[in-house]
Amino acid sequence: MATPQSDTPLSPLRTVAVVGLGTMGTGIAEVLAAAGRDVIGIDVSEAQAAKCVAALEASTARCVGRGRLTEQQRAELLARVTTGTDLSAAADADLVIEVAPESYEIKQQIFRELDGVVRPETVLATGTNALSVTRLAADSAHPERVLGMHFFNPAPAMKLVEVVSSVLTAPAAVTAVTNLALDLGKEPVAVGDRPGFVADGLLFGYLNQAAAMYEARYASREDIDAAMRLGCGLPMGPLALLDLIGVDTARTVLDAMYAASRDRLHAPAPILKQLSEAGLTGRKAGRGFYTYEAPGSGTVVEDALTPREDGPSAEGRPVRSVGVAGSGTMASGIAEVFAKAGFEVVLAARSEEKAQAAKARVGKSLSRSVGKGRMTAEAAASTLDLIRATGTYDDFADVDLAVEAVAEDLEVKRQLFTTLDKVCKPGAVLATTTSSLPVVACARATSRPQDVIGMHFFNPAPAMKLVEVVRTVLTADDVHATVREVCAKIRKHAVDCGDRAGFIVNALLFPYLNNAVKMVQEHYATLDDIDAAMKLGGGYPMGPFELLDVVGLDVSLAIEKVLHREFRDPGLAPAPLLEHLVAAGCLGRKTGRGFREYARR
Repeated sequence: MATPQSDTPLSPLRTVAVVGLGTMGTGIAEVLAAAGRDVIGIDVSEAQAAKCVAALEASTARCVGRGRLTEQQRAELLARVTTGTDLSAAADADLVIEVAPESYEIKQQIFRELDGVVRPETVLATGTNALSVTRLAADSAHPERVLGMHFFNPAPAMKLVEVVSSVLTAPAAVTAVTNLALDLGKEPVAVGDRPGFVADGLLFGYLNQAAAMYEARYASREDIDAAMRLGCGLPMGPLALLDLIGVDTARTVLDAMYAASRDRLHAPAPILKQLSEAGLTGRKAGRGFYTYEAPGSGTVVEDALTPREDGPSAEGRPVRSVGVAGSGTMASGIAEVFAKAGFEVVLAARSEEKAQAAKARVGKSLSRSVGKGRMTAEAAASTLDLIRATGTYDDFADVDLAVEAVAEDLEVKRQLFTTLDKVCKPGAVLATTTSSLPVVACARATSRPQDVIGMHFFNPAPAMKLVEVVRTVLTADDVHATVREVCAKIRKHAVDCGDRAGFIVNALLFPYLNNAVKMVQEHYATLDDIDAAMKLGGGYPMGPFELLDVVGLDVSLAIEKVLHREFRDPGLAPAPLLEHLVAAGCLGRKTGRGFREYARR
């Protein structure tokens, strides 16, 4: 629960009216009261105002139970909140925060009425995340005092507040609201007026693409959500998040974004309209992309779309030994994963020296695990003994599964698959770890395309739990079953997807990263503000520019180009700023400079 910072100058905004007492308005009221503000809660519905009071009583009681508040502090907090249904109650407020439904008509009516109620110096803030603050301000008698104050749900827990200025907003109003956000223990980010602002502007494009991916039946809802959680470290998958936000809310935000940008990535996926009009708006309705125990519940229950645990339709082929082709970090990581699971591993590279170096890298990784108490020295030694390093692919003659992890270059991979086709025994499964290239192109380089499949591991392979299993139109059912069984044995979570650019994770991740670059390119927000917004407002483990510098700008650009070339969507064209940085040799941490500069090691 937010409390005022003792060493921060208090904002002059001491009495705050909150108009609209739904979930967000109630949360904002709690944050304000916890920070010592007098709060006037206003809602057109008496029942909603009473519901707000009950929610505050329950929330603060939980805080007492957890030792975060004393009974006296709770009583004082609740006493600072009054509720009613008449806007005239806001007459003495220093700040009014409007959190009414996302409708220009409703919000403009509230601002017109407030003009006749509040003092001329009272600041008026809208909590919109989709509508134009400028348009709302222009209709006010005092547009200079109108701005946006966008909290994130749940307001008591989420640290980010986007402070949105229009061209009409007075700097003094921005300063007052920014100071208030700091007093509340929040981290304010200053942004300009455009639909979605920073966090939602990046988030909703990604959510929309996930909905479109599901609608196209490219992957199941469970696999899309698991892929983004496990592949990107996100707290929730995109379809589960759409259900939490509200499918209708998401559609409204995207409509506003598309009206302003005309970017096809923001054009709401038809399924959002279909679900909204059917009343299947997510958790609040008890059903959206998923089905829930009851309206308002977060507990998912089985429905007709829930995957059945009947096992694969085909029986997999036996796999005892695995060949791993390559000498880089990914190859050594995959070799370690298989050896830890008890498979015999042949680690082959273009030379004996490179292969031995890759095996040595595995040894160092295992030693680190021993040092951290994750395995015994004996287990590490026996694991390493399962790996045989070699400088020739001829040693793949008896492997049951060959996994290539060589350079992300189609011609290099095709040549390798031609070699594997000649070397590997009949019935061996041939897998590529490509993250962006067509698996079928590797398959067609062999005389047995039915035996070829994609196994996209994530880096670092020993730590990352996800494997994208990529079937081509030629992949045999028993090959797919084999790889699913192998993933279970190596304790990886397999998700199924088809053979198209980016698969699940990269197809959703990289357009989001590209859009972040466009924001900086257009001078809409700074690197630091965008990174902070996505970590604090979206729960991302890293901001987009931190992640770009880690992945490598050259790698990111290559994937963006593949996505743009395959889907032919103008919105997927790589941001010129990204191209310029790559051309200048600024590739991220590996070169000491990308979007930020790093100390040379």
